Amino acid sequence: MFVRELSREECIALISSHHIGRLACARDDQPYIVPIQYASAANRLYGFSMPGQKVDWMRSNPRVCVQIDEFSDRGSWKSAVIYGRYRELPDTEQGHQERLQAWSLLEKRTNWWEPGGLKPAEQGVVGTSPHLFFVIEIDEMTGRAMDEDPVDISSH
Repeated sequence: MFVRELSREECIALISSHHIGRLACARDDQPYIVPIQYASAANRLYGFSMPGQKVDWMRSNPRVCVQIDEFSDRGSWKSAVIYGRYRELPDTEQGHQERLQAWSLLEKRTNWWEPGGLKPAEQGVVGTSPHLFFVIEIDEMTGRAMDEDPVDISSH
């Protein structure tokens, strides 16, 4: 078994080829982690959610972390960790283009609104949609992989 660092290009390829990750946020020295669906483009992850704990926490502390992984078998896996900042995409004239971008990227996936658009409790009917789009601006990313057979990392 051989564990190696992923290059930035390998991290981007892993992130781009998946659509579910684990979002970690923190408030008052307490961590919170939850699965999210995302779409990636131009050093950003786009997401969709209903208001709730993760949104409240990210509003109070926009520094977040997202982890994406891939398991081929017991001896082969890849994992990327993204450090970034949360930003909501408001339903305003100024935010319209970026919201459309988020929507167009997310809608390419089946059931793209899950789990962010669903809540375990019944929701009351309101005059406007409580759903929101958000972006995670990527500041840094790292990754590792374990391969059963060592690879020539000089070619990466």
